[in-house]
Amino acid sequence: MTNAIKLLFAAFILCFSSMGLAQSAHAKSDEIYTSWRNNLAVGGYDVVSFHQGSPVVGKPKLAAYWRGANWLFATQTNLDTFEAEPEKYAPAYGGYCAWAIAKNKLAKGKPKHWTIKDGVLYLNFNKKIKDRWLKNMNGFIIKGDKNWPAILED
Repeated sequence: MTNAIKLLFAAFILCFSSMGLAQSAHAKSDEIYTSWRNNLAVGGYDVVSFHQGSPVVGKPKLAAYWRGANWLFATQTNLDTFEAEPEKYAPAYGGYCAWAIAKNKLAKGKPKHWTIKDGVLYLNFNKKIKDRWLKNMNGFIIKGDKNWPAILED
């Protein structure tokens, strides 16, 4: 192969591989927010424990796989409770920040900034955002419900 052909071939590969990168930047977001470092929903917290008023981190040996993410639980009872009704215990908007979803944006929700409203777990990005969320929670829920799940397609 001559040098000119090698250069042309390399340019061709570079061009098409960069096109693939551009396309993946617009890929659909995951339905459940997880860190890129692991596949843990809600940062590894036991989502049933939020509904009991005392959030705790789950144990790797007590795990469930649901909607593409791993969910950890502190007790076998909580794992069984989740598996019986995962939609009831999973956070709204897949664990993304509820305030951001209402603003038609995607941001991670953090388990330290949580609220339960009408039996639904909502996560927010930080304390400042949670304070904003609490000022008009009902309005933000209406907006968030309108934006979800179509926002994942953007």
